[in-house]
Amino acid sequence: MAVKLHRCRGQFVKIKGHPCWRVEKALIDMGVEYERVPGPGPKSKRTTVSEGTGQPKYPAIQFEDGSWYREESKDMERTIRGGGLMERASSGASAGGGEETTELH
Repeated sequence: MAVKLHRCRGQFVKIKGHPCWRVEKALIDMGVEYERVPGPGPKSKRTTVSEGTGQPKYPAIQFEDGSWYREESKDMERTIRGGGLMERASSGASAGGGEETTELH
């Protein structure tokens, strides 16, 4: 199952602490098939991500079944590297209204 990684447009930023890169690198390292979906910069224009997760923050993952996954990037990385990403599809975990986070990106 391929997933869509909704992330910032700063794809050239490949530093360890960058939230979007952290999650994308985990997808790459774990061999997860994904499509990169760079979104708009201003939070007010991130309607797709906001409608999917309930918040305008990147990164966010959209599954083929239409469900979404969004947590702090460190938690997302841990889930991906631990092999639990696909369990988040349609599980209700951070899908369609996600949990509140404090990550500012």
